[in-house]
Amino acid sequence: MRAERNRCVDLLRVGAIGAVVIGHWLLVDITYRGGLLSGRDALDLVGWGRWLTLLFQVMPVFFLVGGYANAVSWTAHRERGGGRPDWVRGRAGRLLWPVTAYVAVCVTAAAVARAAGVRPSVLASAGWAVALHLWFLPVYLLLVVLTPLLHAAHRRWGLAVPVVMAVAAAGVDTLVLGLRLPAVGLANYLLVWGSMHQWGFAWQSGTLTTPRWRCRALALAGAVVLGALVVWGPFPVDMIGAGARVRNTAPPSIALLAFAAAQTGLLLMAEPALQRLLTRPGPWARVSRLNRAVMTVYLWHMVPVIVVAVALYPTGLAPQPSVGSAVWLALRLPWLVLLGAVLVPLVLFLQWAQRPLRRLPAGLGPTGWWSPVLLVCGLGVLLPALSALAVRGFAPAGDLAARALLLYVVGLLATVCSGHGPPGRGRARGGGGAADLPSGSSPVRRKGSAYRPPRWIQCARRWYRATGGVTGALSAAGGAAAGGGSVGVSRGGWRPSAEYRVVAMLSTICCSVKFSEPGTWGTNPMSTPSPTISASSPDAPSRSHSASMPSSRTTLIPNS
Repeated sequence: MRAERNRCVDLLRVGAIGAVVIGHWLLVDITYRGGLLSGRDALDLVGWGRWLTLLFQVMPVFFLVGGYANAVSWTAHRERGGGRPDWVRGRAGRLLWPVTAYVAVCVTAAAVARAAGVRPSVLASAGWAVALHLWFLPVYLLLVVLTPLLHAAHRRWGLAVPVVMAVAAAGVDTLVLGLRLPAVGLANYLLVWGSMHQWGFAWQSGTLTTPRWRCRALALAGAVVLGALVVWGPFPVDMIGAGARVRNTAPPSIALLAFAAAQTGLLLMAEPALQRLLTRPGPWARVSRLNRAVMTVYLWHMVPVIVVAVALYPTGLAPQPSVGSAVWLALRLPWLVLLGAVLVPLVLFLQWAQRPLRRLPAGLGPTGWWSPVLLVCGLGVLLPALSALAVRGFAPAGDLAARALLLYVVGLLATVCSGHGPPGRGRARGGGGAADLPSGSSPVRRKGSAYRPPRWIQCARRWYRATGGVTGALSAAGGAAAGGGSVGVSRGGWRPSAEYRVVAMLSTICCSVKFSEPGTWGTNPMSTPSPTISASSPDAPSRSHSASMPSSRTTLIPNS
């Protein structure tokens, strides 16, 4: 049975991506001096802006809804009898295909710019700016790989799992800050973000929201711990990463986990009100449309910054006031509007251009004992390569990151060639993936899968069968009146000849094309056909139009 979709998950995802885009656009200050185009972090120059990070730090929301979606997807996959490698390969493929397209475009642009003689420093800055936000993907993909194990731990121990992970994260911070062991801090990428991912499991199963006081307790505990760590501890109030001695995001700290707990508790407290809002058709329709573009927006939202900077700053069309001044603050709103005007048509074009990615399979080749090993090895090579691109950019020091790109390609090929899973049975509802990404399943017909032919073939088949009934009886009556003809008799009744059936089929198809509603022909072969409108339907054409239709239309058209 298909679970009901939690619309609040989609709303939180859309709201989070909006906060990420606005936050990145506000924090980047573009400068052009001495013929060099560069950027800097505005938080380093505006002290009071660090308090705004309490509003714009929404990455915990992504891991929360990602955990919810992975719990729904993995549970449905297990109920269908699927295995771990097939699920991991499918979820990873939904992420990697659009990411690979983005990486290919950025690398091509960097290579063209380098061949055109762009200064290495400018190329390095631009390559770093469009790759920085990719850090999220290796961490999330690692949690996807571990989801079968983490979800099993959740089913057995429940909320004790994120509690233990939080205690371990506090211990890691103690080793990093007390004993000066920075390498140990890398464990918090799994412990801190993984705790939020476990909260998503608990949200999906109801253990975090039933009874409702648990949401309030989570928010209160997070706020108290965060206040204590900021006031009496070494952690800054900035939740983005800047700090004199300690950073809250690189690596993630226990203070960021406390902030995430307060944020998650508040959002889950508001869930009933948000669900009531989304029961209205208008708000839900807008959220549903925006949700389909979340991954595209996340990947490409820094491209307008580069385009506008190259177009306006070297030409002197854009002023360059000092950061934090009244003029700089006044120009923030026009800056956001201008970047939005570039992003909207870019996303619309990319949504159209990326439609072939939905046809790409998550895996290729035969499946055997080697498939899980090859899948793990492929992701084990791909994730560090993607991390290197996020840290150093696509063109460090003005040269392409050849080693990281080579490792990425090798890891991608190993992941894709680890074998194909069972035929797709559709996605479970209840919240999509990290960004409700394009499906990794292919519409190519496979043995044992449900295949729906193009709509014109379906109509032709239905009309061909229909001509053996009504038109067959009519032709039989005409043939009997004429004293013979080509109509034959069978045990089931009158049956027209093959020639008559072909002529009747072609004529009725022409009739249906003429009088069918526009937009229903030539659609996606995998889409669900729209229901036939009968003469008694409230959506039927007007009387003046239906009067010109053949009187036998509603009799001859079978309901699909």
